[in-house]
Amino acid sequence: MAAPMRLGLVGYGLGGRFFHAPFIEAAEGIDLAGVVTRDPVRRGELEADFPGMPVYDSMADLLVAGVDAVTITTPPQTRRELVLEAIDAGVPVVADKPFAPSAEAALELVAAAETAGVPVSVFHNRRWDHNIRTLKRILDNGDLGELWSIESRFELDLADYLDRGPEGGLLRDLGAHLVDQMVWLLGPAETVYCAMDWVDFPEGRTDAFFEIVTAHASGVRSTVSASKVNRLVAREFRAYGSAGSYVARTNDVQAEQVTAGIRPVDLGERWGYDVEDAWGTLTTSTGSVRVPSERGAYQDYYSQFAAAWRGEADYPVPAREVLPTLAVLDAARLSDETNAVVRLA
Repeated sequence: MAAPMRLGLVGYGLGGRFFHAPFIEAAEGIDLAGVVTRDPVRRGELEADFPGMPVYDSMADLLVAGVDAVTITTPPQTRRELVLEAIDAGVPVVADKPFAPSAEAALELVAAAETAGVPVSVFHNRRWDHNIRTLKRILDNGDLGELWSIESRFELDLADYLDRGPEGGLLRDLGAHLVDQMVWLLGPAETVYCAMDWVDFPEGRTDAFFEIVTAHASGVRSTVSASKVNRLVAREFRAYGSAGSYVARTNDVQAEQVTAGIRPVDLGERWGYDVEDAWGTLTTSTGSVRVPSERGAYQDYYSQFAAAWRGEADYPVPAREVLPTLAVLDAARLSDETNAVVRLA
């Protein structure tokens, strides 16, 4: 059996600690080989979570120590330089979302990676949510007939976790996930209309709510919305088609479990399944049925990444693949500024 990929994790904040390290630990063919963080508090959390884990002050130090690939999950404003540093070192990269502040900025990184022949994948882990996987199965099965539209709503009571200022905002946070899910399911966009709510913080004016209506080239319409400051907690999918509808109202169980301190290695094959009471409902001319949940498994992203490194699979979510998602986010910002529908070329 081939030796596991040695992966270095750059950053141990909320994302690194809860949405990367536990799933790297649970993935097949991969070892967490070291973590970059200078923050004393983060170092203490790392030692508690992974006793004896090597820790470094910089990605340069991590690369000198020797790793096969890196995950970069530092704040968005630092990500570009670190991705380029890893590309220059010839080391495959997992870059957290948002991959870049715009499609144009992302294209620069894509070109650098392709010129150097270095794989760069984007951590759009919510393609591995149990609820989006369940919806995809329903669509693949043709249970809704001709698909007309999908609505996706995601509201969290997490005002303290809203990235504030002109480089933050909810659109670049939850918007990156929700738009990516729709582009992944329905294909690229033709037109985009967006309205956002804004809050003035000391760090700067920040978008705190959005609703985006996208007409996809496939002929399907998607509507995605999200908030973090309105004291609501809700997650809902609605899909409408010629044969009926599908409605699900549940957040992905993985985020709830991992932030509660439960790791995927703790539950093994029981990880990532929703309880039966939370299953969605498919309604057609024959009646309504509850639809068993698919498994959510962010660790599958990392298992595929390691398999690709060994030459046994394609890399998950290659950077070029996220350009259509970033184009929608760019169009959404322009649409909100102009109060107009934006047509993508």
